[in-house]
Amino acid sequence: MTSATAPAPAPLSPWRATILTLYPEMFPGHLGLSLAGDALARGAWSLEARNIRDHGLGRHRAVDDTPAGGGAGMVLRCDVLAAAIDAAAPADDARPRLLMSPRGRPLTQARVRALSEGPGVIVVCGRFEGVDERVIGARALEEVSVGDYVLSGGEPAALVLLDACVRLLPGTMGKHASGVEESFESGALEYPHYTRPRDWEGREIPEVLTGGNHAAIARWRAAESARLTRERRPDLAAGLRADPVARDRNR
Repeated sequence: MTSATAPAPAPLSPWRATILTLYPEMFPGHLGLSLAGDALARGAWSLEARNIRDHGLGRHRAVDDTPAGGGAGMVLRCDVLAAAIDAAAPADDARPRLLMSPRGRPLTQARVRALSEGPGVIVVCGRFEGVDERVIGARALEEVSVGDYVLSGGEPAALVLLDACVRLLPGTMGKHASGVEESFESGALEYPHYTRPRDWEGREIPEVLTGGNHAAIARWRAAESARLTRERRPDLAAGLRADPVARDRNR
């Protein structure tokens, strides 16, 4: 009589990032280094940068044209971009399709965490004056902004988005708590940090942090977090509890 052996658990699929860009050589960029690079090397996530120009038209692989109605600059063609999207992601691909755009919804830590917990992302990097509006609706692109400023293209913004997501993947950061005690995770800015030496140029580490009273340390950190948020991000401060200690206990 032989004993049945339980089947080994199926390996987790890596978090997959597909980038559509006119400059694939910009990837992985800094994401090939440090913690993100280590995670990439061991297969915790994968990165594919695809050239939109491969789907360009004519001998010169044209990808853009003049804007309808006139105006400055050029517009990325809908037929070219749609072909690039269709080649990169079949209809049953469950990953969200993101278009980096200054007019998109602001990227938040909550959205980053949701993306990092999914199967991955498909990111379109815009160029020129913009993207033909028709392809945004036809291919269900979600416009995402990394700030109220304009970049020369969507590639730097895509790297920001990927960096924010990859660092939250299991095993990427050395200490799990690092990912949940940071700015924006609790809806507030993070408290100040200190390390040795204890006294530097006449500036000392706050005494509460060296006394070993963990409850007092937690209260100090919560209060400092609330103070910094009110001073620097009043738009976030409205969501803070009046009692920072209670807010810290309920994270």
